[in-house]
Amino acid sequence: MDAQPSRSAGPGPELAPRLDVVDELHGTPVADPYRWLEDREDPRTLAWSRWQDEAWSAWVREHAGAQRLEERVRELMSTGSVGAPVHRGERVFRGRREPTAEHAVLQVRDGDGPVRVLVDPAALDPSGATTLDAWRPSTEGDLLAYQLSEGGSEESVLRVLDVASGEVVDGPVDRARYSPVAWLPAREGVEHREFYYVRRLPPEQLPEDERQYHRRVYLHRLGTDPATDVEVFGAGMSKTNYYGVWTSRDGRWLVVSASDGTAPRNDVWIADLADPAGGGAAAPRFTPVVTGLDAQTSAWVGRDGRLYVLTDLDAPRGRLAVADPAAPGVEHWRDLVPQGAALLEDVAVLDGPQLERPLLVVGWTEHAISSVTLHDLVSGARLEGARGRLELPGTGSIGGLVTRPEGGHELWFGYTDTTTPAHVWRFDARTHDVALDARPPGAVEVPAVVSRLLEYRSDDGTTVRLQVTARRDLLDAEGRPAAPAPTVLYGYGGFGISLSPHYAPDALAWVEAGGVYAVANLRGGGEEGEDWHRAGMREHKQAVFDDFHAAARFLVAEGFTTHEQLAVHGGSNGGLLVGAALTQQPQLCAAVVCSAPLLDMVRYELHGLGATWSEEYGTAADPTELGWLLSYSPYHRVVEGTAYPAVLFTVFDADSRVDPLHARKLCAALQHATSSDPARRPVLLRREKDVGHGARSVSRSAGLVRDTLAFAAWATGLPLA
Repeated sequence: MDAQPSRSAGPGPELAPRLDVVDELHGTPVADPYRWLEDREDPRTLAWSRWQDEAWSAWVREHAGAQRLEERVRELMSTGSVGAPVHRGERVFRGRREPTAEHAVLQVRDGDGPVRVLVDPAALDPSGATTLDAWRPSTEGDLLAYQLSEGGSEESVLRVLDVASGEVVDGPVDRARYSPVAWLPAREGVEHREFYYVRRLPPEQLPEDERQYHRRVYLHRLGTDPATDVEVFGAGMSKTNYYGVWTSRDGRWLVVSASDGTAPRNDVWIADLADPAGGGAAAPRFTPVVTGLDAQTSAWVGRDGRLYVLTDLDAPRGRLAVADPAAPGVEHWRDLVPQGAALLEDVAVLDGPQLERPLLVVGWTEHAISSVTLHDLVSGARLEGARGRLELPGTGSIGGLVTRPEGGHELWFGYTDTTTPAHVWRFDARTHDVALDARPPGAVEVPAVVSRLLEYRSDDGTTVRLQVTARRDLLDAEGRPAAPAPTVLYGYGGFGISLSPHYAPDALAWVEAGGVYAVANLRGGGEEGEDWHRAGMREHKQAVFDDFHAAARFLVAEGFTTHEQLAVHGGSNGGLLVGAALTQQPQLCAAVVCSAPLLDMVRYELHGLGATWSEEYGTAADPTELGWLLSYSPYHRVVEGTAYPAVLFTVFDADSRVDPLHARKLCAALQHATSSDPARRPVLLRREKDVGHGARSVSRSAGLVRDTLAFAAWATGLPLA
């Protein structure tokens, strides 16, 4: 255990000592020579990490010249941002980031009065390390619950401020990571304002390795000690459960959903808080809406008194049903909008008094492209002709459908595509007009590019789609490349997450410099529905990697690039994707950018939030599922003497989702095993402190993009000058 590091064979960091650590798992020996790198405080890990820092700094000095790239990325980010309006009576809340600001702020406007800033993370922490994670105004709009986290930890602390004065009037409430907030309206005779939220149990009640799990739903009364909050749901449930909480505008109905980690199924219950047989807000009596079924479901009670149920039960592309909230069970559901050819993503209701009839607005995606249709609210029938469809600003992606909580004839939604930063649009159901509501505050000249949605065949014949973007002048009249170019292939392929067209400064900067940027809509994602997701999870995970490998070969076959000019990039679950690509088919590409990755799939459940992902990947505690994991786990597939591509791992020390140990262990294994010339195909690790897996400041984002694109450009031959 006292082995000392040795010098690498050429330029680069020290080689990590390999230890004789072998676990016997279900009769299978599993070697783990870099187990010691799991402990970030181990003196050997600290020393090894410093060597990686020095090696990365040396590479940056030797390959200086990316300053202009960072400047261009900052220019493309200087659009700023603007969010959809959230109405509460005469008050309108909206997020906004100015072109030069590091973070968005939360603003409010009272009627025709001036716009005021309510929460500014940069003012609270000039270092930029504090982020605004979530916010929710009260029913009346006089109070605001908001959540901040520091240093990239994503460990949200909840507070409440008085909107009129801007003063904090309640909190802090800690352990509120990923917590929704559901307000109850102000009521006569009730001294304290109340809301439901989700919080982890106190750490002193739990074993050390379970302290980031065990959530419960609580009722909080403003002005009272959070330690006295009433637990209303969650006892006896799985330790890894996530909860959703929703209340109706009138305060009568409470809906709670629960899912075991990120499993693609959840249970839903409803409680009538006015039920005399129940215990009121503090002790509601819950009735199941759907439990124990293999489906994802969300439910709410509309202003018309019906229970609306959006579900993929017996409908992998989604359907909308209605029921009586007093009889909410599956057997009582009636389809309002049945499953269609596209994915049903979102719904909203327009029921203002100036409308001839109340309308149901439905958001869809097909092959990751958005559309919106209009339906009769009572029957669900789509309106005829042009009245049944919204004319969107282009072929791209829409954000959430937002209406006034009290009802009306107006709807707001965000829209973005490859060359368009997110704008907010307003639909008026009286006139059927779609008009611009708000644009980002900064003006940016976007390069002339062409984006195409292409199709290719994966290894088993499955059709997969690929979004390819290139500079217009580098394509012929039919949109084909005039010559192969340095290309970045990006993918994710997991958790039912869709990669839809959106404004991406990193992609535009790469394309403007003369490269091609491709995004693969792999199995495991949500682009084609829940069946598409499940075709790439658990025992089917290899299909995701096969889709990605096939995308790379397709780009080469179609003349967009060559294997020597191809870089692959992915983060988080996408880091697992590119880790599998480099260990399964190292000849596929010249460079790999692997960000915040999962890579040791035998021990992933023991660190970060890994225990919540076993439904996606499988668990090493089961002998069959261990076989799935070992079949592709990148850390366990490294073969000594293999000519691996150039690899850059990017990790964040405060990452509480995916522990940086994954990247440390595979980085060490590749540095030991690769037969490639370290001057031409190095294996490097870039790490940042005081930043985590999610939100970060603009400066941090621009610096990360600069370094990853500069590395990919160097490895693939894309000139940046």
